[in-house]
Amino acid sequence: MTSPNKLFGTDGIRGTANIEPVTAETALKLGRAAGHVFKHLERQARGHGRHKIVIGKDTRLSGYMLENAISSGILSMGVDVLFIGPLPTPGVAYVTRSLRADAGIVITASHNPYADNGIKFFRADGYKLDDNIEHRIESLVFDGEIDSIRPTADEIGKAVRIDDALGRYIEYAKASFPRGMTLEGMRLVVDCGHGAGYKSTPCVLRELGADVLVCGDKPDGKNINKDCGSMHPALICEKVREHRAVAGITHDGDADRVLLCDETGKLIDGDDIMAITALDFLTRGALTGKTLVATVMSNAGLDTALQSAGGRVVRTSVGDKNVIDEMLRNGFNLGGEQSGHIIFRDFGTTGDGLVAALQVLRIMKSRGEPLSRLADCWTRFPQIVSNILVREKRPFDQLENLPQLVAGAEAELKGQGGRLLLRYSGTEPKARVLLEGPDAAVLEKWMRRITEAIRKQVGA
Repeated sequence: MTSPNKLFGTDGIRGTANIEPVTAETALKLGRAAGHVFKHLERQARGHGRHKIVIGKDTRLSGYMLENAISSGILSMGVDVLFIGPLPTPGVAYVTRSLRADAGIVITASHNPYADNGIKFFRADGYKLDDNIEHRIESLVFDGEIDSIRPTADEIGKAVRIDDALGRYIEYAKASFPRGMTLEGMRLVVDCGHGAGYKSTPCVLRELGADVLVCGDKPDGKNINKDCGSMHPALICEKVREHRAVAGITHDGDADRVLLCDETGKLIDGDDIMAITALDFLTRGALTGKTLVATVMSNAGLDTALQSAGGRVVRTSVGDKNVIDEMLRNGFNLGGEQSGHIIFRDFGTTGDGLVAALQVLRIMKSRGEPLSRLADCWTRFPQIVSNILVREKRPFDQLENLPQLVAGAEAELKGQGGRLLLRYSGTEPKARVLLEGPDAAVLEKWMRRITEAIRKQVGA
């Protein structure tokens, strides 16, 4: 789905493992290119000795292959590698800063099935790469410029394994929770999705005093996201009801997302989490600029709720990177996506499922209110979303009759205060359609017509 000279999508590089561009051969080239770029961004290494790059991963089988390939490329450019093993994506970002490394890499396909994998990069400060650095790495991969650069003898990099990376991340996450407050008396159910958070999330919650029941914590390389985790939230809702827990927590494969479940078994998504936390921040005077940053996919009810409380919502294109870029440009400290990527810049540099869960638990504990009551703080507009598997990403305006259908839907929805969003996923072979408005019957009518047109012409 990428062009011949394009590797980076909306969230790093992603695809089927062992098929281009997610192959050992391309990973080796990426390692060489990244090693060269980060080595020359700063003349002096941030820590002692040589420049160094942190490499973490989720629990996929193909992670071993890609980890070894990309590290070989980095080492061949005279840059050291620090292996930290399976760790949530936000953990890799934090450890990169903690170890004063020059960059961080996490090998993950996030919420995708285990057969996929991908590669995300972080700068030395823990934020994702900007476009010009991505372009520089891509150029080096394709133009062969660095083929002749070959450090030899003691100039070749050295790889070491960092044994305390998990402990560092656990302490960092706990520091986002108020000192002196505990989770004692709270029974929580956690679904780790057999992913990178299978150790960290249960450990943090238990150390804070919660009674924790865990599932999805036995990764075997092939079961990541399989019928569990935030892509299959019905499981956590069932477990909460079964164990009479006060809340459920469920992650995706790299644990940068979180969805919750209240004590009644009702799903609490990213929009709910943003409403709960943003309104709490507003009440405490802690929401910078009185502004929440959300994407165009978030429900319009968020705008109404924030405006009623004296705040506002600023919207970006889809992707947590776009959310973070907007937050950085204007100094905002809270943003996220409906999917469960929630960024608390007071604590970290990227979406962190564990930190987001802890913020909601803090509000529950401090107010003495159940999650169901907290989630009643806003009213959701009727919204339906459809994800259509496609064989190609042909421009929508080239699909027969689709532009006319979209224009008709937009005209009717706009008159009702609703909206339509149509886009291709940046990480999966899918077309995404979102319809929002006060009349569910109208939404269903247009969704049926639009999805039928797409399936007929480019459906897989």
